[in-house]
Amino acid sequence: MPASAATLTALRARIADLSGDAQARAVLPFGVADLDRRLPQGGLALGCLHEVAGGAGGAVDGAAAACFAAGIAARLPGQVLWCVTRADLFAPGLAQAGLPPGRVIHVEAGDEASVLACMEEGLRHGGLSAVVAEVGRLSMTASRRLHLAAKGTGTTGIALRRWRAVAEAADFGQPTASMTRWQVSEIPSAALPVPGLGRARWRVALVRARAGEPFDLELEACDGTGHLGLPADVADRPAAAGRRYAFM
Repeated sequence: MPASAATLTALRARIADLSGDAQARAVLPFGVADLDRRLPQGGLALGCLHEVAGGAGGAVDGAAAACFAAGIAARLPGQVLWCVTRADLFAPGLAQAGLPPGRVIHVEAGDEASVLACMEEGLRHGGLSAVVAEVGRLSMTASRRLHLAAKGTGTTGIALRRWRAVAEAADFGQPTASMTRWQVSEIPSAALPVPGLGRARWRVALVRARAGEPFDLELEACDGTGHLGLPADVADRPAAAGRRYAFM
């Protein structure tokens, strides 16, 4: 192993030890090699808290972020608890990402404090595969509670960040206890050789990860089984064409 790689491995082990995550975690691979190889342990860590938000495209990117979260939940066996404050959860959209209505327990709470309380209870229950909660603000204290609840039962938590005003989006840059932080944006689909609708395409950015490096990839949106795809034209690009972000 090259010296730089050994140093990086040692640093990652040290960070995991300091954060209490030294034990090996079960992971959920995305099934896209270019994505999985950049994640610690080769997939999304299960039994912990993750954050997902849309990009700058408002409701369009917000819908993409919700489908990204749905795709993750869809590939975990069992029921999914989805907590909201606004009654605008679009069941056909979740089903298109592989999560049919029969697998979703929908909770509409009065405010974000109630949503976070429902999410924590869901994570502590132990009988759910995943808990998704739509929240605008997520403090370090609240995220630590959620992360510990997820670790205690092995249930995966996803905080789906939504904001009523653009100014509230600044909260997404604040430190939390989440294992990863993702941002999903809609981008144009590839042109088809004949008129028609192509598979939706997203720019998926990992903007923060414990023991990992930020990156972004152009991917095809979740299919009916919750799986992402790597577009053929992106797969043919040289590796150096990928972008990296500064660690947030």
